[in-house]
Amino acid sequence: MNEAMPDLHADLSRRAMVATAQEDWQPSPSGTVWRKPLYREGGEFGPVTSVVRYMPGGAFREHPHPQGEEILVLSGVFSDDSGDFPTGSWLFNPEGFSHAPHSTPGCDLLVRLRQYPGAQRGRRLIDTAAEPWRAGLLPGLWLKPLYVETGYPEYVCLLRLEPGTELPVQHFEAGAEYFVLEGSLCDDAGEYVAGSWLRLPAGVEQTVRSKAGCIAYLRLGERSGGVFESHQENGTA
Repeated sequence: MNEAMPDLHADLSRRAMVATAQEDWQPSPSGTVWRKPLYREGGEFGPVTSVVRYMPGGAFREHPHPQGEEILVLSGVFSDDSGDFPTGSWLFNPEGFSHAPHSTPGCDLLVRLRQYPGAQRGRRLIDTAAEPWRAGLLPGLWLKPLYVETGYPEYVCLLRLEPGTELPVQHFEAGAEYFVLEGSLCDDAGEYVAGSWLRLPAGVEQTVRSKAGCIAYLRLGERSGGVFESHQENGTA
């Protein structure tokens, strides 16, 4: 099976974008779980980013997660041995974690596999729906920080742009990855509606804006100290 799965957007030096609403669902080995792959390198058992759909009653057998797993519940209720996680839940399962995931009512997820090496990372569970928005460093920008951990480079958050907000040009030294949850996000290359996944390579510059407003998942390859931090993180009042 590993050889039968072709690489997808595996050149990390290139910009990649997928409008997932226009993509067809593909079966997984489970038979009750479907997916829309966004990034895949090295076949079924390499690093992968996908939108995943559990049908009602869908399940996988118990399995480990080498190099970690990140999940954002887009709709429905996702469950595993540790509990039930409704829409808006964000889960980080580090290397060495094992579970048997399933969903009684069904759910849609954004999933990143094998992209967080390091056995000493801590497990995280966040109900983002219950978390307050924190004011960003610029007007019209709001944030919900999800992941930053001493000794590791990544920074993950939810961001909200109020209608008409335009941010100054950002330089992403280690790249950036977006998944638009609501509304639409724009840059000089185009507009990205809900369900769009966008990955920017290391060293790229981007000017982000939103005409009607948006909410998006954002992952940075490193915590840059730029505008995508809240006043609390930055230490300002």
